[in-house]
Amino acid sequence: MKTNLDCSSKRVDELKELSKKIRLKGLDMTMTTGTRGAHLGGSFSCVEILTVLYLEVMELNPDDPFNPDRDRFYPSKNHCTLSHIPVLALKGFIHESEVLEFQKDGGRLTGYPKRVECGLEYSGGSLGQAISVGIGTALAMRRKGIDKKVFVLMGDGELNEGSIWEAFMSANQYKLDNLVVIIDRNHLSYDGDTEDVMGIDSISEKLKAFHWNPIECNGHDIASLLKAFSSIKKGVPNIIIADTVKGKGVSFIENQREWHHHALTEEQYEQARVEIMNS
Repeated sequence: MKTNLDCSSKRVDELKELSKKIRLKGLDMTMTTGTRGAHLGGSFSCVEILTVLYLEVMELNPDDPFNPDRDRFYPSKNHCTLSHIPVLALKGFIHESEVLEFQKDGGRLTGYPKRVECGLEYSGGSLGQAISVGIGTALAMRRKGIDKKVFVLMGDGELNEGSIWEAFMSANQYKLDNLVVIIDRNHLSYDGDTEDVMGIDSISEKLKAFHWNPIECNGHDIASLLKAFSSIKKGVPNIIIADTVKGKGVSFIENQREWHHHALTEEQYEQARVEIMNS
């Protein structure tokens, strides 16, 4: 992780514009899937998170993707491919033209991809597992003297998994201050509002009881995210609770459960593009 993040207003504006590009590319990717559709809702809620992570926070070299002296990123909510893949293209791991080969026969970019050479280090599917992988990686890196961090992006619906709370205890037990978890707190899982399905608030107070350092922020505000990553402490595991909106940026997708995974019509695609470009 970079020691000094650029929090200037100029950099904030640059990252905002790049976030728009990522959403637009996510729409293009959805159209390549035809009637199969793709995970728009959960991808669009974490666009700014991934933008800040990849383009300002993490230390990665797309020309040397297997270098052990690198930060790691594990997307536990690995259905965020519509934002993850475009940001990898901006970082230089993937050629921009390959992004539109998403889910095409013979292509490298599947729905739950894992290709380290593309910057895709973890293949999810079953939710609730990446934090355990992250803990194992953080322990191994510490023992090998690798002074880098492991970042794990989780959805809030995953917090219903008991294994996650065991992992929270383990991270504290080993004082893994090289582990940073980000919760995409969009309040909506495929089954409905998270508080109706299985209430998890207050996440911050729960994590304090588990001896983590909880940091709350606006997950769509670049400056707020940069401040959050700048507030990471030593000596304890850190968790950033980013308040977000599922489907952020497109009016007919925002906070709509059915858009967890859905196809776009041509009319919807054009409307979504206009809304994003004018935002």
